[in-house]
Amino acid sequence: MPVYVSETLSKATEASPNRPLSFDPPLLNSANPWATTKEDLEALYNCPHTGAVTTRTALANGFRHDDATHQYCFFEPTSHAIRGHSSEAHPPPPPLPPPQGSIPADSISSLNTLGYSPFSVHEYLKIIKDLLLSLQLEGRPTKPIIISVAGSAEEVFDHYRSMSHLQLNLNQTHDISARLLMEINLSCPNIAGKPPPAYSRDELLKYLIPLVDADPGGWGTIKVGVKTPPYTYQTQFDELISALLASSKGRCPISFITATNTLGSSLVLSGSLTPALNSSTGTGIGGLAGSALHPLALGNVATIRRMLDAHELLQHIEIIGVGGVSDAYGYKRMRIVGAAAVGVGTALGVEGVTVFERIRGEVEGKVDGEIRPQNIHEGLSS
Repeated sequence: MPVYVSETLSKATEASPNRPLSFDPPLLNSANPWATTKEDLEALYNCPHTGAVTTRTALANGFRHDDATHQYCFFEPTSHAIRGHSSEAHPPPPPLPPPQGSIPADSISSLNTLGYSPFSVHEYLKIIKDLLLSLQLEGRPTKPIIISVAGSAEEVFDHYRSMSHLQLNLNQTHDISARLLMEINLSCPNIAGKPPPAYSRDELLKYLIPLVDADPGGWGTIKVGVKTPPYTYQTQFDELISALLASSKGRCPISFITATNTLGSSLVLSGSLTPALNSSTGTGIGGLAGSALHPLALGNVATIRRMLDAHELLQHIEIIGVGGVSDAYGYKRMRIVGAAAVGVGTALGVEGVTVFERIRGEVEGKVDGEIRPQNIHEGLSS
């Protein structure tokens, strides 16, 4: 159905309570270092221009951060000029937005050799419970929260049960209409000796089958998604779709896909032609994000959407498009290729929470609305 792109952000006219990603607006943060602390999450949650909030990816017992090897930097892709560097486990937000016109919004990329959050999943669940209880006292409405998790299949299933118990407690004991979602991060490129499971059908199934056994109908109260790496050839997409189909006993247990994570095996050199970052391997090689990743992320969203639509069992799965979105044009491109919602990472680190207000303002006022298909594949011959 044709739709004005600007209207989808300001009104979310197609949103339905039955859709896993019925976010209003369909704009949120990705799981990243600027969604680490309680203060980070409160700022993101209280921002009226985010339709949902995502936590930084967490483990059962937290991740042991080492300033000497877990780092990130911002840089300009064409010149490799470094525009910021940090080794903090939970870096502070930028004190002020960058001056208008100083650096084009679409020209900043990032490289990181980071791991996961230093906070555990249960610590995040406590933060979320406290946040929602405080909002109830203020009489304010709630918005969806995506808890991003990683770990073994057994640990992830335990996280699923913990989230289900928390949501039930909030709904029944505290009369809070909490809406929690779980994102399984199967795509971090920076964990030595642990290749991302999302590249392998068999590895993916280790995470999906327990969810099927726990909820055979696929209609659980906690909607579950997977975060995928940037696939670079067709066989990798085929592995994902094959795993989703193999796990679909009645209904696939996955409700959404976050595409994509950072691109591994990337390197930025400083002005002295040495690695800009350190890493656990000593090479400075890490995960690429920001504007340099944007075309690959768009291709992933478009390809995954097309492949999901080819199978009736998978058509309900929605996509959060992530990768290099820093302005209205990036937002529109993600939406037009099939993203139901759009996540922001590097631009949040550069600009802070005000980036969401700017993107939304650009979409609603500064960028001319055009009548286009909601999905770029609509109207094309099969």
